[in-house]
Amino acid sequence: MKVLTTPPDFFKTPKIIKILAFIFLTVAFFYLGKHWSDSDTFQKLTFFNTHLTPSVSLSPNLNTTLNITSLINPPPPTPPIPAPILSFPPPPDYVRSFGIVDENGTMTDDFEVGEFDPDLVENWGNGTDSDSGSVLDSGFRVKRYGLCGKGMMEYIPCLDNVDAIKRLKSTEKGERFERHCPEEGKGLDCLIPSPKGYRQPLPWPKSRDEVWFSNVPHTRLVEDKGGQNWITRVKDRFRFPGGGTQFIHGADGYLDQISNMIPNIAFGGHTRVVMDVGCGVASFGAYLLSRNVLTMSVAPKDVHENQIQFALERGVPAMVSAFATRRLLYPSQAFEMIHCSRCRINWTRDDGILLLEVNRMLRAGGYFAWAAQPVYKHEDVLEEQWEEMLNLTTRLCWELVKKEGYIAIWQKPYNNSCYLSREAGTKPPLCDANDDPDNVWYVDLTACITRLPENGYGANVTMWPDRLQTPPDRLQSIKIDAFIARKELFKAEAKYWNEIIASYVRAFHWKKMRLRNVLDMKAGFGGFAAALIDNKLDAWVLNVVPVSGPNTLPVIYDRGLLGVMHDWCEPFDTYPRTYDFLHAAGLFSIERKRCNMSTIMLEMDRILRPGGQAYIRDSLDVMDELQAIANAMGWRSALRDTAEGPHASYRILTCEKQLLRA
Repeated sequence: MKVLTTPPDFFKTPKIIKILAFIFLTVAFFYLGKHWSDSDTFQKLTFFNTHLTPSVSLSPNLNTTLNITSLINPPPPTPPIPAPILSFPPPPDYVRSFGIVDENGTMTDDFEVGEFDPDLVENWGNGTDSDSGSVLDSGFRVKRYGLCGKGMMEYIPCLDNVDAIKRLKSTEKGERFERHCPEEGKGLDCLIPSPKGYRQPLPWPKSRDEVWFSNVPHTRLVEDKGGQNWITRVKDRFRFPGGGTQFIHGADGYLDQISNMIPNIAFGGHTRVVMDVGCGVASFGAYLLSRNVLTMSVAPKDVHENQIQFALERGVPAMVSAFATRRLLYPSQAFEMIHCSRCRINWTRDDGILLLEVNRMLRAGGYFAWAAQPVYKHEDVLEEQWEEMLNLTTRLCWELVKKEGYIAIWQKPYNNSCYLSREAGTKPPLCDANDDPDNVWYVDLTACITRLPENGYGANVTMWPDRLQTPPDRLQSIKIDAFIARKELFKAEAKYWNEIIASYVRAFHWKKMRLRNVLDMKAGFGGFAAALIDNKLDAWVLNVVPVSGPNTLPVIYDRGLLGVMHDWCEPFDTYPRTYDFLHAAGLFSIERKRCNMSTIMLEMDRILRPGGQAYIRDSLDVMDELQAIANAMGWRSALRDTAEGPHASYRILTCEKQLLRA
């Protein structure tokens, strides 16, 4: 076998010698050039200047005499100066950790939160007389808003209108607990201050069991209900043991009892959306969350006025609302179950007008659970109340399916057949066929039975979680001008918001955001809320359907989500500082035709927690004014392009509310 080797005369060929010589000279010239350029003895030659416009420059060595001899025979090089040894400051004695990673890099859930980043706290002063603010291109100046007085820290404009309440002709039916909004021009024109010592709320799920005392500094509930295991105060926190007036074995034990009484209730499957009337601190709804059930906890702003504020501070869905003289702001057939535990409501008064409102909101085949003294106590007055309740529910065609201990549970019929078979003249009568049971904005209660749709819409919704993405039957009854099939419109909205939320998760790191209580101010079919669930963000959303657009609330509830109707020209029925995130898509470009944009923005500031964020997605022509108003309220704002790029007609205004100090 032959082995190929390099011939010994290969490197002696003229061609190879030339190549080696060329390489040697190149290296030599490179070394000499680098040596001269590094020396401070010789100046560099500069012949061209490319700053701004090209021009010819004179060498800085003009008229300079050079010593050629020293170039030919350079002196021996001086030894290089050793580089100085850099000294760095010693590491700190401790490592201050943020979040849930300790100084050793170990993940832990034993951490403390609540202190605000100093960059998020701003000394705002009064601000009322300040001329500072933003000037729009149109020349219109938005002055900086001042802080309201300390007496307005818990202010709800439409429920704290003392002058309007004094003018009421009667308050015996609870009229003073309903909406009485300020007259035009007398609304909120300042920023609601936070309590002294306000801290960032504890994160969910820790907030279910305890909240900071300084955030809701009210002790009336502790004094009145402390012995009933509702709420206790321990040093700087309120704690919620999960008890209640009727929750002898705790909220979880109470829910187990209901499940055992009526297995068909099937929490988290058949039963997804619940209302809790007279909710206290909302422990019933708080513990249902772990069973995949959303509960709208409602209570009036009465002597225990801060119970809804406690619920929202815990991170539980809740809203100030009262059974009085008007319909509640929820659609017909919204809830699979409505619960009342010692809710102090006389259900049989005025021909059962309040229980008829429960009947309107209860889904066909849904359940009403009543835990109260008339159910289990044998006293003459209480037994009489029980007989009145039995008589009324029988005339409503409700079936008493179970009575056990102190709980009674009725079921609503699936259709109108029972109503139509009653004897003539039986009260309450059926409502007029033209009555719209989903019309709820300032609509008076009437003592009549809401008819169920003859086509069965709303009676049979898909089990959770499939119902979230299933176009419901009631989609066909929504009054919209759809140029394509409604089911396709429903699916297109769902896909649209899924893609946007996925991009927010990637670009804005939503997984790391403090996101719990969310308000979607123009919800459509609830696609934004559904996308949060699909992207596994641990938050609940209250979907708001403005009165200025189509009423899509029935679709939202059929999907297994929560919603309410509202007019954004008026204040919202919630306490200050109760939402972590506000979302408004296409809201201002529509509502500015009806009301002042600054009115809506001030209301957003009132209900947003310090450190909370607002994303406003709208047309470009409203963004300058909105950003100027945001800056005048002390928000940090940034205007961003949408995924369509810089030439799109839409923008996103991202805002963060600061903690303002006087």
